[in-house]
Amino acid sequence: MEDKRELDLKAWCEAQTGVPQSQLEVVSGDASFRRYFRASDGRQSLIAVDCPPQKEDMTPFIAVADAYRSANIPVPSILAVDREHGFMLQSDFGHILLLSKLHPRNARQYYQAALAILPDIMSVTHTQLGELPAFDEALLQRELALFKDWLLQTHLKLEWTDDDQQVWSQFTQKMVNNALQQPQVGVHRDYHSRNLMVLGDDELGVIDFQDAVRGPVTYDAVSLLRDCYVEWPDELVLELSQQLRQRLIDSQQLAANVNEQQWQHWFDWMGLQRHTKAAGIFARLAHRDDKPGYLKDVPRTLGYLSRVSAGYADLSEYREWLQQRVMPAWQQSL
Repeated sequence: MEDKRELDLKAWCEAQTGVPQSQLEVVSGDASFRRYFRASDGRQSLIAVDCPPQKEDMTPFIAVADAYRSANIPVPSILAVDREHGFMLQSDFGHILLLSKLHPRNARQYYQAALAILPDIMSVTHTQLGELPAFDEALLQRELALFKDWLLQTHLKLEWTDDDQQVWSQFTQKMVNNALQQPQVGVHRDYHSRNLMVLGDDELGVIDFQDAVRGPVTYDAVSLLRDCYVEWPDELVLELSQQLRQRLIDSQQLAANVNEQQWQHWFDWMGLQRHTKAAGIFARLAHRDDKPGYLKDVPRTLGYLSRVSAGYADLSEYREWLQQRVMPAWQQSL
């Protein structure tokens, strides 16, 4: 049954294209309030976006899209916009998510192509709205707090103790310090296999970039290589991560004295921050937004947290807490 916004979007698409639209084909509803539909201009497929203005402002998306396109980053073209109603028409990057194409035989090739786009993304720190928002301590702490608020306390109903708070506070401050000590660059902020499209020429297209910020140089790389939705051997992740470090040094976007160990420390701890946030978001999607399907991805994020923290002696207390408090509570919730 079509809802009123969908009917209004359909009528708006007809007015923009001059072509009668059959019932709009649902492409996806993502982890936000936006919805995507497939429309047509009579010659080619288009993407119609429903972005309720009282829920989300589409202005940042438009500004980042323009800045990315100017930096030769492959993003959809924006064909028409109705800011008042929250409607937009974009070019269509097709049906094929990178996630659906990945296989051990082709993963290195696709990931190298995805990593090759990152230096251009890193170069975008301004849009027509001004400087991108800073990925500052307040934002980092808000993201980390999602884990405690939504996964531990709302979903697992963990009884929070003073000892829990001590371990948690120490861990989160280490994560914040690690992020802020890195070079700050343009960051997509959700750069992974569900936000990269495989185009007709087997090149990659970038979507879902409206939350771009200025932030840590390793953020998008770890988002891609330690994906919440697919897991790869540590050896491959290390190889690809270090290839990016060398590419950035060669292009003078990273100081030559950032050695392999320093880079990997930044990368690993940035991944801990991101997976902490992601696990909290998955729980929030389940409880606040009635999207329980995301809970199936929590074990992968917890696995990353446990395995990566095991490699750092100064995270031993945190890992022990994870093993003794969080993991058993998750198992009991199943």
